[in-house]
Amino acid sequence: MLICGYARVSTVDQVAGLEAQERDLRATGCTKLFCEQVSSVAQRDGLATALDFLREGDTLVVTRLDRLARSTSDLLNIVSRLEQKCVALRILDFGGQSVDTQSPSGRLIVTMFGAVAQFERELLLVRQREGIQKAKAEGKYKGRQPTARRQSARVVELKGTGLGASAIAATLSISRASVYRILGDAAA
Repeated sequence: MLICGYARVSTVDQVAGLEAQERDLRATGCTKLFCEQVSSVAQRDGLATALDFLREGDTLVVTRLDRLARSTSDLLNIVSRLEQKCVALRILDFGGQSVDTQSPSGRLIVTMFGAVAQFERELLLVRQREGIQKAKAEGKYKGRQPTARRQSARVVELKGTGLGASAIAATLSISRASVYRILGDAAA
């Protein structure tokens, strides 16, 4: 019986967060870790590998619920897959206590908190959209500044020297598509 840990952060910039998860998982006795730096909405190859690796009697440990599942249905699918393999799930930081799915009450708590977490995330997104709409209406929100378009004059200048799109893109650290878009706008 193995105790395996799964750690995930959304971006490569969150190295400290990943290291903290790894530390906490090792402290609970995890002998094998599956770690990845990928958004929860992307394909999580590390999680898929972990779920395939686990065998009957093993335990999968995560530090927090949001590191494992992106929604209640995703959580229920993962828990169902683990249950089919007779693998337990343990969540270390679950409202200040640890919880696992080996008991009916543990499964109930995980499911309820998964639903609450999804609800909170959806409310956050609604408030965010409302705030953006209000800021746009007041003329305060312009969105992200396009980084490539700020270099439009330089793109046209380099094109005038005879450089191709790939060379311009490499020189200015922008994509070829941006180069073509800027040149198309300049020609119009």
